[in-house]
Amino acid sequence: MKRRPLLLFAFPALILVILACERLATMLLGAYPASPAMWRVWLELRPLSAMFWQQVDMYLGGSMALDAVILVATALACWSACHMRRASAFFLANHVALLFAGLMIASSSHSETASTVAAFPMSSGLPFALKVDFTWQNSLVLLLGFAACAYCHVAFLRETRLRGESLALRLVTLGRDI
Repeated sequence: MKRRPLLLFAFPALILVILACERLATMLLGAYPASPAMWRVWLELRPLSAMFWQQVDMYLGGSMALDAVILVATALACWSACHMRRASAFFLANHVALLFAGLMIASSSHSETASTVAAFPMSSGLPFALKVDFTWQNSLVLLLGFAACAYCHVAFLRETRLRGESLALRLVTLGRDI
């Protein structure tokens, strides 16, 4: 089985599409603020990427054009990483996308960790509480992310095995020629 760059790019693309759809919904909500459908779409997408776009807007300014440039540049970087010959690039692209999706889901669930300023011990005595909302959308995104990472591992191990087999074949051929 040969690795398919499109399958390697599928999960990072899903995360980027979610981020882009939220920006598009925000823009359309600004154009049609009285539309209940726009509010419904925006309210579904906003929790998944609220913290990310808030940080981007705070540090880089609140420009939709800059947000689009960030999304396109990230998509191009992920696409080129999935087409690279070295396996570490597509590993990195998929695993970073999975970590980012997990952080998006955790931040949208209003997860809390205690700091030195406000430490609230749990009833079991642990100094922090982590609450993650596993709705069907969040669970589906995480499931797709784990499937994408599993595909990365399978593709990498298969390529490693094929390289090992071809090296063994060359060594046998070289030993026979000598």
